[in-house]
Amino acid sequence: MSKAFTRESDGEDDDGPERDPATPPGTRNYITPAGHARLRDELRTLRQSERPRIVEIVSWAAGNGDRSENGDYLYGKRRLREIDRRIRFLVRRLEAAEIVDPARQKNRDQVFFGATVTFAHVETDAERTVTIVGQDEVDPDHGRISWISPVARALLKARAGDVVEVRMPAGPESIEVVAIRYPEA
Repeated sequence: MSKAFTRESDGEDDDGPERDPATPPGTRNYITPAGHARLRDELRTLRQSERPRIVEIVSWAAGNGDRSENGDYLYGKRRLREIDRRIRFLVRRLEAAEIVDPARQKNRDQVFFGATVTFAHVETDAERTVTIVGQDEVDPDHGRISWISPVARALLKARAGDVVEVRMPAGPESIEVVAIRYPEA
């Protein structure tokens, strides 16, 4: 069969980084205003500069003749598929996004979406500070955890001084809420 009639996988069904995070059924894709702006900026950059630049390279490479051994053409086409996959992912995530501004939280003595929470492990007294954010904003290196993570779910609606139980793979752990902060409006 001619290669012209075969379809390369565009990777939509793979488990790569573009796969939608598991959102609990019946819930929205909560996101902070800053997280929404970052996704929107990335989408704009991909559409307005990255994709047109790669299209130009692929067009140039296609004019060089034999495409079967043309590295610029082959790698350019692969990069275009990656960009298009990321664009589709971002569009879906932004369409499903529900922006929640933590600075507008009225009940600041309880843990809700967008709170920065300092907690201590009861057994070890080791303290940790995390900010509860949307799934598209997770950054464990900077203490940003998803609102559906086990720690965040255990902390939701807790108050300073409360001891909550986190269900971890190694077994339950008890943590005490030390402080709760929200960004200023």
